[in-house]
Amino acid sequence: MAVLVPVFLLTDYLRYKPVLVLQSLSHVSIWLLVLLGTTLLQMQFMEFFYGVTMATRVAYSSYIFSLVSPTLYQRVAGYSRAAVLLGVFTSSVLGQLCVSLAGVSFGTLSAISLGFVSFGLLLASSLPWPRRSMYFNKEVSGARPEASPAKASCSSRVARQGALSRLRNSVLFQMLKELENVVKVPQLRLWSLWWIFNSTGYYLVIFYAHILWNKVYPATENKHVYNGGVEAASTLLGAVTSFVAGFVKIRWNLWSELVIGAVTALQAGLLLLMSTTSSIWACYVAYTFFRGFYQFLVPIAIFQIASSLSKELCALVFGINTFLGTILKTVITIVVADKRGLALPVHSQFMVYFFYFTLLTVVYLGCAAWVIARYYRSRREGGAPAEAAPTELTPMDDTAAAEEDQLSNGMKA
Repeated sequence: MAVLVPVFLLTDYLRYKPVLVLQSLSHVSIWLLVLLGTTLLQMQFMEFFYGVTMATRVAYSSYIFSLVSPTLYQRVAGYSRAAVLLGVFTSSVLGQLCVSLAGVSFGTLSAISLGFVSFGLLLASSLPWPRRSMYFNKEVSGARPEASPAKASCSSRVARQGALSRLRNSVLFQMLKELENVVKVPQLRLWSLWWIFNSTGYYLVIFYAHILWNKVYPATENKHVYNGGVEAASTLLGAVTSFVAGFVKIRWNLWSELVIGAVTALQAGLLLLMSTTSSIWACYVAYTFFRGFYQFLVPIAIFQIASSLSKELCALVFGINTFLGTILKTVITIVVADKRGLALPVHSQFMVYFFYFTLLTVVYLGCAAWVIARYYRSRREGGAPAEAAPTELTPMDDTAAAEEDQLSNGMKA
């Protein structure tokens, strides 16, 4: 949380590569501390470097977008997501095979991971510098508009007006001004709130799932542990549900709240199962479907948010949503898991997460009932809203016009 904001602000200014190298250095530091660290303080340093690594992920997406034209953003986003899923799947399968078939120790697995991230550091160091940035280092084409000759005598007033005009027309000012529209556009507001609240619950479950499994079925150097296989299966299911979401065709302005509420209710039921069962296989299955349901909504949220913004503003809104979600996740962790808070055992933590998702379900379904009732009341009155027409998650048009997306306030991106 502390690193996320300065990283986002510095990533574009530094033109990405230094931040990518910093991410790789942090990743190497993580596995060195895992291998060599023996004290609580060293593990806390490891968590700090993990935070740096997670926060600097924004540089990866910004970097690849800086290398291509806006007409290729859709394709590049697909490639990067496929690369991440392939990496998670490969590491999960490889780790499971090493443990189950070759009897490799967890320490050796950590050494193998250190080798991979060290190779990643070499790759990051050899990446080319991008020629432009998304925000701060854009190339300036053409001469700047000059003050009118009729106003040359009022040099000080013109200078002040020019400075004010440059400020108002600056990319940073337009980005910040555009944030006002997040709370004005219903779909943008809804899916941004989903990103904040549901992502918080999702990552809390992901971070503590292995601790829960170890309580249900102690796994220290146990050859019959299938955590890696479960991660691989849940990754594949997430990839499938993400792909399926791209072909869902419904009236999102009407049914978004209901879809979110139904999926969140299913996740709450799975958390109840995980917090009460004594079967490790039940935990595995519940975890796999929990991740799959979340991944189903991720591309829908990306589409709904991105379609309401210019491409240059997507990273800003996603960054702010992630930052707010990180704050909420930190607060919940301190209250529920930390020794300064309730310090609940892991089963009780998952019961708290169950109530968290249940509360979100009630809110989403309540909003869905209000939106649907208002829509059908409008239909009875003969004025059904036009925006309820069916829409589909389709790739963006591969045209040059994509480079001239407009902000919702009318300014050119």
